Amino acid sequence: MDYLTTNKIAWDARTRVHLTSDFYDVEGFLNGKTSLTEIELSELDVAGKSLLHLQCHFGLDTLSWARMGAKVIGVDLSEVAIAEAHKLALQAQLSAEFICSDVYSVAGKVEPQDIVFTSYGAIVWLPDLTLWAQTIARCLKPGGQFYMAEFHPAQQLFDGYSYFNRGEPDIEQEGTYTENAGDEQQTLMCWSHSLSEVINALLRAGLELEFFHEFAFSPYNCFEGLEAQTDGRYVLTHQGLHVPLVYSISARKPA
Repeated sequence: MDYLTTNKIAWDARTRVHLTSDFYDVEGFLNGKTSLTEIELSELDVAGKSLLHLQCHFGLDTLSWARMGAKVIGVDLSEVAIAEAHKLALQAQLSAEFICSDVYSVAGKVEPQDIVFTSYGAIVWLPDLTLWAQTIARCLKPGGQFYMAEFHPAQQLFDGYSYFNRGEPDIEQEGTYTENAGDEQQTLMCWSHSLSEVINALLRAGLELEFFHEFAFSPYNCFEGLEAQTDGRYVLTHQGLHVPLVYSISARKPA
């Protein structure tokens, strides 16, 4: 199977569902609410900087960074998502560029940026993190920063997935994660990526690690068994102990 075509079809369909979901709350965004979470908001400064958002979906996070003073470019595989991102930028009266492209092809389509950003549920759709990290390095200016906040691969074990990349993708028929998914199913191809695989790919690409953080909560209620907390966070426990649910990484291209 061609994973790009397979996943593009699925994310075209998912975009149409997500636009009207409470999970994404497009109306709230258009009324001034940020789609970003406390983790990336506390760790990344974007004001006055150019930012490339890889796998941006239909652009809510990209446009939220634009509201905070970044000059943004969003990239996504789905033509439907990119078309909707353009519409949202116009509705929100925000300046942004959006490009329909797979991650591995984007380096030749954009100028080097101050920041490359990616987050939450993105890298599972990529088979090759070595090429991913090389692409990030190519898209950064000297001294530029790569930042990611991503779901922790340890959580995948509780959903029956491998912690380690087995080479071959998991191919499944499943619905999307929003509350309005209904019975619609799509074929999806994804890969597990351990923490060591992610970090070593970035190091091999010549980036210098600035920090690596792990969090015992998720800002999103999108996994089975999560318990809601009073502060808007969601936690998962195993034998009374917290499971790591998110990690963040900052790495910099040498000047």
